[in-house]
Amino acid sequence: MATTTTPDSRDRLFTRGFILLTLGELAYLTTDGMAIFLIPVYAAGPLEAGQAGAGLAFGAFALSALALRPWVGRFADTRGRRPLLIGGALVAALALALTAQATDLASLVALRLLAGVGEAAVFTAIFAAIADLAPPSRMGEALSYNSLALYLGLAAGPPIAELMVSHAGFAAAWYLAAGLAVAAAATFVFVPESRVLDESVERHPLIHRPSLPVALGFLASIVAMGGFLAFVALHADDLGMTRTSLPLFLYGITVVVGRVTMAKLVDRVPPLRLAAVALVAMAVGLTVAATAPSPGWLLLGVLVLAIGVTFSTPAFFAAIFATAGPSERGAASAMASAALDLGLGAGPILLGYVAGAAGIGWAFGVAAGVALAGAGWTLTRRLSPR
Repeated sequence: MATTTTPDSRDRLFTRGFILLTLGELAYLTTDGMAIFLIPVYAAGPLEAGQAGAGLAFGAFALSALALRPWVGRFADTRGRRPLLIGGALVAALALALTAQATDLASLVALRLLAGVGEAAVFTAIFAAIADLAPPSRMGEALSYNSLALYLGLAAGPPIAELMVSHAGFAAAWYLAAGLAVAAAATFVFVPESRVLDESVERHPLIHRPSLPVALGFLASIVAMGGFLAFVALHADDLGMTRTSLPLFLYGITVVVGRVTMAKLVDRVPPLRLAAVALVAMAVGLTVAATAPSPGWLLLGVLVLAIGVTFSTPAFFAAIFATAGPSERGAASAMASAALDLGLGAGPILLGYVAGAAGIGWAFGVAAGVALAGAGWTLTRRLSPR
């Protein structure tokens, strides 16, 4: 077996490759944070597509990403992580820049589908590279610290987008997001290739079956989180909140603080048990948000939800990578990120129809039910040794 990762680089967590990967991810995911705020507001506002149209536009990118995941995972295992990181970020930059010119829902959805191509490449490669670069005994810690890039992006992206829209318009906001994606691609150029080569593996499967049961539990958490992300800004507006990006900021910053202070916990608690408890917390937070009579109660629900999300994603990823050998990490990462795609794609679309028919409160309530079902499913799973 041969690998391009040196032994010294695997003895510690904060290597040059890990740090550069996380910085590039931060730039890329800040664009996602901006898009999370911009898409529903842009679709429901200037494009006059309504709440159902906002949900469709929000989730469309994940549908194309989901379709590509198996092939991207195989590419990551056979050709490497870095080409996907660089190429995916550049495709996303192109889609974001063109979105500034979108004039109707159909064009917006088409460009979000293009963005999904970049999303499939970048996310699969990022998580596979994390598993390559992290010492096995610190996998949960590595996932917690690395995911700070995601939640810092979610925390910073919406206020940046709101500020840009209020002072320079939607087009300027989309162009700034595109520029950040280009900056991510430039950073990924310096990330060393970390793929593990195993000459004994003759065929890399498209579907990593051992991780599938765990990925289904992860899917439930993403559907619940996706419903919140898609509609919380609109829900805040309905409750009379002046700064509608505030719930997203609170959500992101809570997860960031939690991941920093509790990073080591993920390696000390059985990951599936921790994931199930996290799903219950998410359900409680969504229920509070669904029934909130005022902005203060909404923020309380967001806080509880964010505490659950603090642990859910690293716990599920640690469980998923526990089912995969070094030469299968791309395929396992594809399964995990496919759950992200499906949850962030189908979840907001379906919950968008619930919101359109019965209101955003009911959509949050359905999301809470999905989280509870996922907790029950996860508690019945067992990790089989590789």
